[in-house]
Order: sequence, then structure tokens, then C-alpha cells
Amino acid sequence: MVFSSIVFIFTFLPVTIGAYYLAPGRMRNGILLLASLFFYAWGEPVYLFLMLYSILFNYVMGVDIARKREKGRRAGISLFFGVLVNLLILGFFKYYGFLAENLEALTGQAFPQLSFSLPIGLSFYTFQSLSYLVDVYRGKAKRQKNILSFGLYISMFPQLVAGPIVQYADIDAQLKSREESVEKFGQGVQYFIWGLGKKVLLANNLGAVHEAVMALPSLSALSAWVGALSYTFQIYYDFSGYSDMAVGLGKMFGFELKENFAHPYCARSITQFWRRWHISLGSWFREYVYIPLGGNRVGIWRHILNLLLVWSLTGLWHGASWSFVVWGLYYGVLLILEKYLLHRVTERIPVLGTIYTMLLVIAGWVFFFSPTLSEAVRYLGAMVGIGVTGITDDGGMYYLLTSLILFWLSWIFATPAAARIAKQGMERQNGFTPLLLATHMGIFLVAVAYLIHDTYNPFLYFRF
Repeated sequence: MVFSSIVFIFTFLPVTIGAYYLAPGRMRNGILLLASLFFYAWGEPVYLFLMLYSILFNYVMGVDIARKREKGRRAGISLFFGVLVNLLILGFFKYYGFLAENLEALTGQAFPQLSFSLPIGLSFYTFQSLSYLVDVYRGKAKRQKNILSFGLYISMFPQLVAGPIVQYADIDAQLKSREESVEKFGQGVQYFIWGLGKKVLLANNLGAVHEAVMALPSLSALSAWVGALSYTFQIYYDFSGYSDMAVGLGKMFGFELKENFAHPYCARSITQFWRRWHISLGSWFREYVYIPLGGNRVGIWRHILNLLLVWSLTGLWHGASWSFVVWGLYYGVLLILEKYLLHRVTERIPVLGTIYTMLLVIAGWVFFFSPTLSEAVRYLGAMVGIGVTGITDDGGMYYLLTSLILFWLSWIFATPAAARIAKQGMERQNGFTPLLLATHMGIFLVAVAYLIHDTYNPFLYFRF
């Protein structure tokens, strides 16, 4: 079940909201937990047992770590064991095939071939489990005594399958008590509708353009750029739209989840881009990997090594293939160059910084959507005119001309301008206005109409 589906919008969500607000306050976490487990079981009935195991195991490990700390005993072994088990589960389901394939290539020895799907959201809720264990170990947060509240933290459906990744210390207090109000619920509805519009009206249409270009029998430089540009906007609106819906759903139930995107395509450097893109993932790696390694409080060469390691892991987190590892290293190298060589250029000439950042980001997404490294290199070559049928072709010209308005809208809504205009309008009218209501209702109705008549409704980050 995905947020941008008829069954979620008109069945699951209304029933869950009704049950939640009709229940007494002390039962509401339990209601949300049951709803979240049902939501997960809808798409992954077998892997529900894996999630339940994860909840129970990490709850017990949190109790063990907290008790050892209270008694002045060393809890490092318990933390190590908890982290190891979580990573082994993630590694088995997500990386076994990748590891077996590479070991076979190196040794010539055959490894058992296992056929199973990657559990949806495993990377996200594993990282949340690790956040809990480390925060309890550090004393940054107290261990959760109520197993239902802990289960809700791990499985809460608004951010279960695609984030944002919630660090336990940020939500601990909200699991105990939170403010629910008509005003916050209304804000949640606005976030949800805005995210639904991004996903259905922009990302899905951009995805259709990208798939059409990729299906062309041959590429020109123009069609390669149209394909790369459509994917660049598609993945932004797909993921940021889903994150907006998650934040909105959280508000409907009284939770304050941190926003995951801050207009990353307006960044003036790669460093700034990664402070604005998938913010929760960057924060997680910074808090639990980069800083423990020493961060930037070490010598230059150690700092470079830290960055390369963190970005290798960031790439590998996204997928089990060398394309993702290279994608991560690509950004690691760019960040190192900016830190030590290019920062003065991007600071002094902002426009140049924005152009160079976007060109590098577009090139980076080629590694993301290409199934293999060789195909990524071939596609990048096509973008600069290497190995193509020509500079332009009929297919590329057709998709460019028919998508011009879509690309223009995609760029406009990727800037802070639209959000700033809406905010200024609300401030002038002292809040929610008939015009704002009509705008949101229009977005909602058109999006629903698309969902009814269009079967193309993928979600890119499900596979990560």
C-alpha cells in the first residue's frame, strides 16, 4: 500500500483517523501501532514477522543496555551485539546476492543462489533501530519502557517505508505525549495534499517521459539529456512528495517529523545540496558514523578517508550494486574537492555555483538509474555526444517539446518561490483562505482523477 493510492486515501486513512480520535488518549499509540502493522502486512505479509522480531529484539537490547549503564557496568558488548544483529539482517536480505556475485567472480567458487524480495522499508527501520540503541547507550535518551510505544517508533506507517529516518532522541518525548489540535491536523492535510500533487501530477508524468526516452531504440545527445533531466526532476518530486505526505500524516496524529528536503536544486554547491537533500539520511550518517570516526577534527588525510568511507556507505545503503558505490564515491570526491579547493569559487560566484552543482547532480543521477556501471558510462558518453546517432533526433525533439511545460513547472516548484508566495498570501489573509482551500481541493481532485485513470504510479525509493 502506498500513500498515493485510492485504497489508502479513501479507506485506510479515514478508518485509522476515526479509530485514533475515538480512542482514549492512553490507547492511541496502540491504535497507531496496529494500523502500522496492518499497513506493512498489506504489502509484505511474510516480512511482518521480521519487523515484529526487530521490535522485540531491539526493545530487549535497549533494556539490557540501559540496565547495565544504570548499574555502572560496561554496556559496549550489548551495544555491539545489537548493532551486529541488525546489520546482519540488513546485510543478508539486501546484500547477500551482491556479495555472492562478487565472491564468485573473485574465487570462481559457486555460492548458493537465494531468491527473495527485499523487505520494504528494511533500510529505514534498521537505521531507526540502530539510532535507538546508540542513543540509549550514549545516555542521549532513556530506554523506552512501553513496548507498544517502542513498536510504534519502529513501525509508524507515515515514515515506515521511505522515511524520513527519525532519530529516537528526536521523537522520544512525542511517544509519551504530544499535542493534537484542529490547527495541526489542518496543516497535516495541507502537507499531504501538496506531497500528493508532487508525486502524482509531477513525478509520475516525469517518470513516464523518462521511461519513454529509455525505450528509444537509440539515443542522441538531446534525447539523453531529456531522459536525464526528466529523471532528475522525477526522483526529487517522487521522494520529496512522499516525505511531505509523511510529515503531513505525522501532524494529523500529533507528531512533528522533520522535513526531509529544502529546495536542494537551488543549492550553490554539492556540500549545500547534501544539506538539503534527504536531510534525515545525511543527519544519521553524520551522527552515527562521521562524527564517531572523528569527523573533521582530524588531520587532512584522515578527514578525506572519513568522507570517502561515509559516502561509500551512503551509496551502498541505496542499493547493492557497484553503480551505487561509485555514485557514493562520486559525491565523496566532489565534497573533498569543494572542501579543500573549490569552496572559494562557489562562494564568490553564486550563479556559477548553482549551474555547476546542477550539472554534477544530473550526471550523478545517471549512476542511479543505470542498471550497471558500463551502461552509466555509456549514457554519460551519449550526453556529451559520444556513441550516439547525432546531436538531435526525432524522439528527443518530440519528448522535449511535449514536456516543456512539465519541465518548466518542475523547475518553478523546485525553487522556494512557490512556497514563499503561498506563505505571503496566507499571512496577508490571516491564515486559511477560500482561495487556498480551492487550490488544495483542486490539487487533490486532479491527483485522484489521475490515480483512477492512470496505472503508472511507481515509488522509486521502495527499492532502497
